[in-house]
Amino acid sequence: MFFTIPTILTWTRIVAIPLIVGVFYLGLAHPVQNLIATAMFITFALTDWLDGYLARKLNQTSSFGAFLDPVADKFLVCASLLVLVHLQRADVFVALIIIGREIAISALREWMAQIGASKSVAVHMLGKVKTTVQMIAIPFLLFDGSILGLIDTGLWGTWLIWLSAILTVWSMVYYLQKALPEIRKRVK
Repeated sequence: MFFTIPTILTWTRIVAIPLIVGVFYLGLAHPVQNLIATAMFITFALTDWLDGYLARKLNQTSSFGAFLDPVADKFLVCASLLVLVHLQRADVFVALIIIGREIAISALREWMAQIGASKSVAVHMLGKVKTTVQMIAIPFLLFDGSILGLIDTGLWGTWLIWLSAILTVWSMVYYLQKALPEIRKRVK
């Protein structure tokens, strides 16, 4: 099921990456760039929820879709973090923590699947909370302005992205602890 509606929505998150990055090279005024990139990120991030909902509702779930969905999310988040680091709106240390964790946990999940122990590193609520905080922090940092003169999105985004980094480490430790018994069996 390569071209179902849910899978096409997932592909849009991957296609969105050069569009979001490209906004910052159009020569537009900074507030306009920020607004466009923020709106695009939010729109494409919402497709993550929508593709899962439609896959279940239309009975169009597939192993390819299950593979592509988290890959698209990771690409979108990592590319956005790199843009934010480039714009000096996010600390490089935060980006390294988040991107490094994504690589490490993806590799761990792949290895656990190969040895038939993928259930021990199945998605946990902690990982979902981490992702939610990231998906709120990133558009705040992309917008980098004030909402109604009340909310300094740069400040809130900075706090949220650091919270996300803490949750990232916490979730990585959680997954590694869950995998440790299987790792010990295989390493002996």
